[in-house]
Amino acid sequence: MTKQLTTKTLKPTARMWRAIQTRDASADGTFVFAVRSTGIYCRPCCPARRPLHKNVVFFALPAAAQQNGFRPCKRCKPDTARPSDPRVAVVARVCREIEKRITAESDALATTQAAESRLTLDSLAKSERVSADQLERSFKSVMGISPRQYADAHRMRHLKLRLAIGDDVTTALYDAGFGSSSRLYERAPSHLGMTPATYRQGGKGMDIQYTISDSPLGRLLVAATGKGVSAVYIGDRDAALKSSLEKEYPRATLTENKNGMKKWVASIVDHLRGHEPNLELPTDVQATAFQRRVWEELRRIPYGSTRTYSEVAKAIGNPQAVRAVARACATNPTAVVVPCHRVVRSDGSLSGYRWGTQRKQALLQSERSEL
Repeated sequence: MTKQLTTKTLKPTARMWRAIQTRDASADGTFVFAVRSTGIYCRPCCPARRPLHKNVVFFALPAAAQQNGFRPCKRCKPDTARPSDPRVAVVARVCREIEKRITAESDALATTQAAESRLTLDSLAKSERVSADQLERSFKSVMGISPRQYADAHRMRHLKLRLAIGDDVTTALYDAGFGSSSRLYERAPSHLGMTPATYRQGGKGMDIQYTISDSPLGRLLVAATGKGVSAVYIGDRDAALKSSLEKEYPRATLTENKNGMKKWVASIVDHLRGHEPNLELPTDVQATAFQRRVWEELRRIPYGSTRTYSEVAKAIGNPQAVRAVARACATNPTAVVVPCHRVVRSDGSLSGYRWGTQRKQALLQSERSEL
């Protein structure tokens, strides 16, 4: 069963009930009330029909009501109300700032844990000119949860939406602003009631064989179907690589095959050593049409060369899709075969890389040295 991270409710008072019954506009900003039978929350002055007492719960902030699963009323628009209590107003602004920064992280498509480190209690407190301890206490007093818990819950809501519309797990986790799969999976069971792979609906599994071997950049997992390569991962631990494959292809039948993959493994290792610049291997991956267009363009980038995200977007005929191009690079499951490491920022600096920025730098240096 899914464990809902709920926020604090207010104890109803006679004054609050009176404000609802009389539709007192002067009470706006002091609380919102939610109706269990409709799943909607309102301002005290809302012109809608008055609910039964037994169905009503009270919250200090719209954000608290929404965290508990209630939707804002379309008539009174309670999510636009400004809190009258200065302390509550601070918490409201911090909630909006958390949502804003998480959205910015998703748009920037950061792919390392550094993405999440930007959203810290200290940075939030600094923006409100209070101490971190003061903000933590105020936030918990008003919301009933910590700023970090609120941020995680907001990311998880975004994740659910992405999974529900059919995104694969890796695409969804980066799009939701999670900087790493480990950060997501340690929280997923309590928030989703299951792993993200199980939560996702849709997508038929494939019959995938895989093997793991040594390479110049660490342990190398190569997985493929009879049609082509489905995954190329680079890491430090075999167990972590296998786990990533299971999360990437939750509905596939996975079988370890150490001997049947030798030819493709040898080609990839030779490429990493600089002995085979033109790596032309077929692929068989689950992807959207847009992802395929991006990955095909990446394979056209010459060995030892780089392109910016903007240049790739222009090359596929969609110059406005820079962020979407970055997302496609971040979720590429076939490292090296689809050379997403050859895409850099507009200033030439390295952006995040699914297998580590150090490996990205090593790949580029190795390719340039072989020219």
